[in-house]
Amino acid sequence: MDAQHTAPVPPPGCPAHQVGGRVPLHGPGFAADPQAYYTYLRHYGPTAPVELAPGVEATLVTDYSTALQLLQDSGSFRKDARRWRELNEGRVSRDNPVAAVLSYRPNCMFSDGVEHLRLRQAITDSMGRVDSRRLARSTEQVSDYLVSQFGSRGSADLLGDYAKQLPLFVFNELFGCPADIGDRVLFGITGMFDGVNAERAAEVLYGAVGELVALKRAQPGEDVTSWLMQHEAKLNDEEMVHQLALLLAAGSEPLRNLIGNTLHRLLTHDAYAHKGGLIDEAIDDTLWENPPLQNLAPHYPASDMEFAGQKVQAGDLMLISFAAANTGPALAAARQAGSNRAHLAWSAGPHACPSKEPARQITVTAIENLFNRLPDVELSVPEDSLVWRPGPFNRGLATLPTRFTPFEPVRENAPRARAGASTSHDTTVAGHRREHSGKWSQFLNWLTR
Repeated sequence: MDAQHTAPVPPPGCPAHQVGGRVPLHGPGFAADPQAYYTYLRHYGPTAPVELAPGVEATLVTDYSTALQLLQDSGSFRKDARRWRELNEGRVSRDNPVAAVLSYRPNCMFSDGVEHLRLRQAITDSMGRVDSRRLARSTEQVSDYLVSQFGSRGSADLLGDYAKQLPLFVFNELFGCPADIGDRVLFGITGMFDGVNAERAAEVLYGAVGELVALKRAQPGEDVTSWLMQHEAKLNDEEMVHQLALLLAAGSEPLRNLIGNTLHRLLTHDAYAHKGGLIDEAIDDTLWENPPLQNLAPHYPASDMEFAGQKVQAGDLMLISFAAANTGPALAAARQAGSNRAHLAWSAGPHACPSKEPARQITVTAIENLFNRLPDVELSVPEDSLVWRPGPFNRGLATLPTRFTPFEPVRENAPRARAGASTSHDTTVAGHRREHSGKWSQFLNWLTR
């Protein structure tokens, strides 16, 4: 009886009682204050029953040590989404937007065992060849270009005008996208994550990546696409397309949110008043308390079992709540006493993010360069008026309106675009620039003028 009186109640507006006791991780209430939901979910124990979208049920792991146990046990918990029982039984529609994110594709995210090792090693080795100086230079060039587009206005939405675009531009350069292919990659990824004609956007993305693979088969360059293609894993064209689409899409969306969430933290916390020297600290605090992916890492039990005191069935959908695990009450003291980078924002185990160091470098460079260009940038609206994008997986702002002293950007002499991006295909790219007016084409024109 006492336990009943002290048990937490659902957050305001949480219709948990309407979905069979499952707590919905969708809708404006969850987007506005997910931590209130995680606080409530913890009363279930290390795992909790949730609803990702109407009719899509899952078990969410909210405890740090329990999450580590699952992530590191690849024998008991598998990643191959073809095991998803409710999808196979037709209880989840295959055209459900949430199912589209979780459904199987032949890439390293949805593979296990030897096949996972082969695909992941190809990505790890290829990304490992990216020179940190080249990455910094590319990020600075993209940052300069984006700031030049709004610098004279004295105001900008640092989500739509900056954080959303920068990762895509940097990846286009690293992956050696010529102008017209890069334009369609940007269009496809943006449409998929914004939900604007997402099915058509996905078709455009995969079509563009397929053309990039064909181009690099014929004309390899010094870029991640060519290195992935040349890897001893000997990826076929279908595998190449799916690995590249994974790196471009799954990499750019979390990076967008990490840049945006860190900027939000720097602009709304007095402790970061002197922004330049505290960017690393702000990134770590963001990864702990407001990670760009709050709930993901889908796994499926290989057999019926008991886990964390609960019975689960083979093929049940289980997700990790990085946000809940990172902010559990038991971790507060441990975080202060231990490493500031022991969070789970990059996941853990065999499927941990293979590109966390490049992602961090891009974030640091993007924010440092922005503050160097806009030293007096500040929010132009009250913090409590900011809106967070809905959805169970990502954690990101819809907009981040700011103001600053306007300036007329001075164009410096910049090096030409790298060979992988345009120079090795001068004739082709010149024609594409005349025919297309996409953002990547505009950037290449700006870079080489």
